[in-house]
Amino acid sequence: MKILFGIQGTGNGHISRAREIVPLLQQYGEVDLVVSGTEAEVSLSQPLAHKFHGFSFVFGKKGGVDNWATFKIMNLRQLWKDMHSLPLNQYDLIINDFEPVSAWACRLQKIPSVSLSHQCSFVSPKTPRPKKWDWAEWLFKYYSPTTYHIGFHFERYDDFIHTPVIRGDIRRMETSNLGHYSVYLPAYSDKTLLKNLGGTDAEWHVFSKRTKTPYREGNVHVFPVNNDGFNNSLASSAGLLTGGGFEGPAEALFMGKKVMMIPMKGQYEQQCNALSASKLGVKVVSTINESFPTHINNWLADPTRINVNFPDETAQIVDDMVKKYAK
Repeated sequence: MKILFGIQGTGNGHISRAREIVPLLQQYGEVDLVVSGTEAEVSLSQPLAHKFHGFSFVFGKKGGVDNWATFKIMNLRQLWKDMHSLPLNQYDLIINDFEPVSAWACRLQKIPSVSLSHQCSFVSPKTPRPKKWDWAEWLFKYYSPTTYHIGFHFERYDDFIHTPVIRGDIRRMETSNLGHYSVYLPAYSDKTLLKNLGGTDAEWHVFSKRTKTPYREGNVHVFPVNNDGFNNSLASSAGLLTGGGFEGPAEALFMGKKVMMIPMKGQYEQQCNALSASKLGVKVVSTINESFPTHINNWLADPTRINVNFPDETAQIVDDMVKKYAK
């Protein structure tokens, strides 16, 4: 069997999940990997069949997307060309994790494909989202359109939605509490984080997209983003301060860590994720502003831990998918 797996390369969550899924797919045949996007620090251990520029946003420094930087890296002409140039007839199964080039290539060539992603959980109206409709609902529908859907979310909101894929290395890690807090907030500058975390009594491990060498200012340690370094910090932490992503908070909750989320401004998916997490009891703060010191200190003082049930079902999900959707 020949399988094509298209993976979104904006942020680290999609690649991290693929690191768990690709070896499972390889048990069924030859797997070609397609990655598009520009903002991931995590990489796959397997070689790529195709690497496309894709369509990505750029993290800003004030809690949202850097619109000008995003506009500057856009190359819609190349995106159109890539969609029309990707050969697909050789594959028995095409899987997509919110990757637009292979998804649209399938649609243009009238070839079925399967979403295996967090984003496709929003196909269901049962998946929580803010009451006010947002144009980003069109993004969920048309950014990476597929024929079939297998979704992941914090809870099983619909019959095609599963709980998060927790990587095997995370499941196997020994956890402890050395008292520090891990931080991944790529939409905020190091300066903003140092200013707002430096006034607390806690120790912080900030993983930054903007530094290449570790440094420390008072109680705040700043490290370059590194998969193993972050995992080790999280496993021995008291909790995680992060954005409105999905995989990072899910892994922290699985480890029994308390979590605070600050979803990116103007990023509808992160707002939806934060709403779902808040229903589990996760603390959500809208932005870092003058009220933030009160929020962070209240969170630090709160001993509450959230119990989640994220069973290891990934191998069964992949097996069911191959049997149901392969040619």
